[in-house]
Amino acid sequence: MPLNDERPASTSSGEDHSSDVESSSERCDSMTSTSDLDCSRESFTSDCSSTPSSSPPKTLTLDEVMESARDLSNLSFAHEIIVNRNFHLEPESLPQDSLWKVVRDNVHKAFWDILESELNDDPPEYGQAIRLLEEIREILLSFLNPGANRMRTQILEVLDMDLIRQQADKNAVDIQGLASYIITTMGKMCAPVRDEEIKKLRESSDNIVILFREIFRVLDLMKADVVNFKIDNLRPVLQRQSVECERAMFQCILDKTPSALDHTTSWLKSALEELSNNIPTGQTNSPGKGQPVLPGPFQVLNTAFLRILTWQYAKGPLPETLMTDETRLQKIQRQLQQSQAVNEVLLIIYSTIGGPIQGLPALSDRLKRMISVLLDGMHSPDFNQEEALEGVSAQICCELNKSLTERNYPALTSALQATVTGQICSITQKDNPIRTLVEDRVQQYFMALICHPKPQVKLEQVPVGLTAIKPELALMGAKFISLVNYNKTVYGPFYADIIRKLMFSNSPPAANPPQDTTQDSVTSK
Repeated sequence: MPLNDERPASTSSGEDHSSDVESSSERCDSMTSTSDLDCSRESFTSDCSSTPSSSPPKTLTLDEVMESARDLSNLSFAHEIIVNRNFHLEPESLPQDSLWKVVRDNVHKAFWDILESELNDDPPEYGQAIRLLEEIREILLSFLNPGANRMRTQILEVLDMDLIRQQADKNAVDIQGLASYIITTMGKMCAPVRDEEIKKLRESSDNIVILFREIFRVLDLMKADVVNFKIDNLRPVLQRQSVECERAMFQCILDKTPSALDHTTSWLKSALEELSNNIPTGQTNSPGKGQPVLPGPFQVLNTAFLRILTWQYAKGPLPETLMTDETRLQKIQRQLQQSQAVNEVLLIIYSTIGGPIQGLPALSDRLKRMISVLLDGMHSPDFNQEEALEGVSAQICCELNKSLTERNYPALTSALQATVTGQICSITQKDNPIRTLVEDRVQQYFMALICHPKPQVKLEQVPVGLTAIKPELALMGAKFISLVNYNKTVYGPFYADIIRKLMFSNSPPAANPPQDTTQDSVTSK
């Protein structure tokens, strides 16, 4: 923790909503392209000396499992620092009604009650107070930089526990004086954002027990500041070497846990099977005949990433290579599903009512905001979508009638209102044509982003029928493609190795498949 002139600035926790779209040289190859197949086979079976590799299967001990879990935790932490420029740690806080909070609060209350009881004895007891001072001393020492020898010496002299124990035996401990010194020392060490907290401690007129409770509360804030200061200093280093760093950390996990790519393999295999099943049966592989055309490896990977947008988290975990971004991907998916629902409702309204409400952007914006608000939280377990859509229909009919009558148009008839309501409520059905249309065009939009070498130029080019949610799609598309392209860059060699084995499992794979050509073919297409 730096002193006075180099104290860390204020920190806060938050999700990074300003990620830029990383440049990518992705391109979408034809699934039936012979040149793609030939190029793929060559790059996926060439011999080279360095590639991510998995160890042969082995039985893991409990210690090895725990060590792998720690490695995964470190990888997730490093990834969060790299991709989320606003990532900071906050002092631990538990939900108000949680059992852990009740237990923790009761344990803390018992400690402070014992301390107060001991200090109020005649003569006072200092057992709890001494343990408290010992902990405070260690915390203050942990804040010091290696070269802060003078302050270290001063803290050790003032909070000399042997001397304090001797004073306690003679009932001569100046608790108030020690508290004052601790607060002064904290003021020299804390970040500027904590100056107001230190001022309150200095001006506190509470009893000594309450004062020490507040001291510990501010020390917890300072500990978070120290960690966040280190994160801010570490972030540029990690970002400069982010790809190599994350890849090496994951390779370390793979070396210890050979099954660490099982879900990733299943994910890519499923995408390959989906593409293979969609190949026209009449096509053959050149130069031989009778062999089905294999999809290109780039298509396999792009198709796999597209499926993440519709991933069913309740049925299975994400691929291991995407778990560090699970929260971000799930948030994008939920926002996308809500935007799709909003778009579906708007399409139904405008196709049903027609001319009287066309060309009124203000009305369109009001309807869009209304639908978004009423469908907010649609992913929560207790959300009743059918009931919510009925409410949406009622509110929309009221708003439309108001707009129509203001412009001297007749209000909606009961029959037309019933038709609108029925069509809106029907979008919960999987085979609803409006829902299918919107979902297909959203998939087209995201596939175009994934395949294009410069996806940022495609962000504003939404398919026909999706213009109502164009701003939302552009924002979600930018976030998604940024995650996808970074993930491809980091894990490209692993994906290449898996796809090569899946596509050419009938022919013996190279012992050491190429890193350079394979990685380039997967991450630069």
